[in-house]
Amino acid sequence: MFQRLRDDIRCVFDRDPSARHTFEVLTTYPGLHALLLHRLSHGLWRLRLCWIARYLAFLGRWLTGIEIHPGATIGRRFFIDHGMGVVIGETAEIGDDCTLYHGVTLGGTSWGKGKRHPTLENNVVVGAGAKILGPIRIGEGARVGSNAVVLRDVPPGATVVGIPGRIITPRSDEDRRREDMALKMGFDAYGTTQDMPDPVATAITRILDHLHTLDQRMDENCHALRAMGAQVDDSHIQEIRADELGDLASLPSQGQTGAGSPGRGNT
Repeated sequence: MFQRLRDDIRCVFDRDPSARHTFEVLTTYPGLHALLLHRLSHGLWRLRLCWIARYLAFLGRWLTGIEIHPGATIGRRFFIDHGMGVVIGETAEIGDDCTLYHGVTLGGTSWGKGKRHPTLENNVVVGAGAKILGPIRIGEGARVGSNAVVLRDVPPGATVVGIPGRIITPRSDEDRRREDMALKMGFDAYGTTQDMPDPVATAITRILDHLHTLDQRMDENCHALRAMGAQVDDSHIQEIRADELGDLASLPSQGQTGAGSPGRGNT
């Protein structure tokens, strides 16, 4: 029991850079308090002392703002950052080294008595406000983006974003070409979202594709006319400077954003 407590405290230091010392973690971290109360209530639940277990879970919710049903199964080194509004249902199963941020729901989609809540395998991170609903499985090492609504199984190592949740695929050569074109313009359209889908970034992507095609066609035409003897300038086209883009240049760059994605606590 004491070894598990030490593991729970150590994982706070590993995942929250604002943690300073053990006494602070023990006395001011509601995620740790909720977990310790759950460990006790879950033991009572397994002994079929259901009312006492439920009442202890009720006290835990009142004290921490985190609701964990005593029937839920939670592994080692589980960390809830901030914690307010987290709800974990009765048949939820959480593996080792998982992290949940505030506002996360591991909920059910039916009134049946059987398995109706999600299963999180080891090393899963769930961003703030995400909802994972139903008896689905989130594979080992998966990431669920903030405010995503996940209704289907997620394979190991995948990242899920959006409503409903969609699995993000690795960036292709075409995506990298678009990023290079954006840098040429002095504007990083992907910095506002990184891997998160965004309608503005999508629209700008289409513009970048069009500009790239026009640039290529103009270059080919100039070279062809020059070969035919026409007096045309086929030199390198002057790059667009960031200050020529007006308001676009003032949009946040990749290093300035990152909200909405799972990550370390920044208390």
